[in-house]
Amino acid sequence: MNGQRVRSALLAAAQGLLLSLLSLGVSLLLFILFVLSLVFVGLGIGLFTTPVIVDAIRAHANQRRTFAKDWYGISIHAGYRPLPGGPLPGGPRPGLAGQVERTVHMLKDPATWRDVGWLFVDAVAGFVTSMLPWALFGYALYGLVLLCGVWQPIVDAGGTYWFTFVPISSWFTAVLAALTGLALAGIALRWNPLLLTGHFQMTRALIGASEKRLLAQRVARLTETRHDALDNSAAELRRIERDLHDGAQARLVAMGMSLGTIEALIEKDPEQAKHLLAQARENSAEALSELRDLVRGIHPPVLAERGLGDAARALALRMQLPVEVDVELPGRLEEPVESAAYFAISEILTNAAKHAEAERAWLDIYYNGTARTLRIAITDNGRGGASLEAGSGLRGLERRLGAFDGVLAISSPAGGPTLVTIEIPCSLAEPGHRTALR
Repeated sequence: MNGQRVRSALLAAAQGLLLSLLSLGVSLLLFILFVLSLVFVGLGIGLFTTPVIVDAIRAHANQRRTFAKDWYGISIHAGYRPLPGGPLPGGPRPGLAGQVERTVHMLKDPATWRDVGWLFVDAVAGFVTSMLPWALFGYALYGLVLLCGVWQPIVDAGGTYWFTFVPISSWFTAVLAALTGLALAGIALRWNPLLLTGHFQMTRALIGASEKRLLAQRVARLTETRHDALDNSAAELRRIERDLHDGAQARLVAMGMSLGTIEALIEKDPEQAKHLLAQARENSAEALSELRDLVRGIHPPVLAERGLGDAARALALRMQLPVEVDVELPGRLEEPVESAAYFAISEILTNAAKHAEAERAWLDIYYNGTARTLRIAITDNGRGGASLEAGSGLRGLERRLGAFDGVLAISSPAGGPTLVTIEIPCSLAEPGHRTALR
């Protein structure tokens, strides 16, 4: 127990040292840069610098949220408003109108101003709370160093030396200073983790989104994705109807007309009737093939029978470019999630082969059981330049994944490579439940 306490206190001291450097260095620097950027907005320069600085502030705040969650299990929700559609870092930059829209959007977001206020407080109060865990141990070590005789030249040069509240002028007072340092070390062993917990609790109070705001964003997101799901369902029904009308239905009608002609010619011209009968047989085979393709497009049989992993491997074999597949799935997922993930993979790989002129692609599918998240990463060595601009196919794919609370991110610098990452919150399906769905 004592060993665990010592390790926790020393670890908190190391964490506090890192946090104090971030608080006094990064937080203060970003606060100053943000204020200067606001001043330069009137000159036009701030329109280009403000989004960059705000992105840096959010990355800094998100890093602190990550530390709070990983180190002490404190969740700090961001609650940022979704940015207007546009390319991600590495893609083509928006024009002046898009830059103004992005700047105004960020400055209107209350979360931006929460972060800015936190920067100033973090540079002062945050620095103090993160400094104490390692400073307490530092004072304890310094007290022992003074006791080793270092106090003598210091006192000889400048008179009485104060160690915290102990005036050192003799060996007796040096011993008192050392004992005071040991007392500070005892305080550090007992309170270091609590000091950093207080640091992160203060951070959560300053930059954590309220439950009311998170609920409002959640409702808005669900409303948007509901409309998207309805639109996608209607578009899919229109596609199926069009494929049936233009494909299988037309062939079946032609086959019916051929059979009527065959019935009239079977006694008068048997040879012509045989020829038409062969054509009708070909039409029936082609209609059956088109129906199979249509059903496969709605829900591939291999996906229903063997799951996302095997379906992705089968899909990779049919692609025009070599695809290296790595799958780590502990079991089957819910059918809607598997279907959404499969068609997302299909569309992205098709884009890589058709538009990116890629020569090779890599597909990684992984399920994080702790976070209950399906993660898909698709990389290609194409020419890059992919983005989530309005009107692009990937933008539509992002909106369709939104119905599952899925997230799609792209890194696609000019010249490549392109990395598309998909995360979909989901749980493993129970065998009985999947049987009932089928």
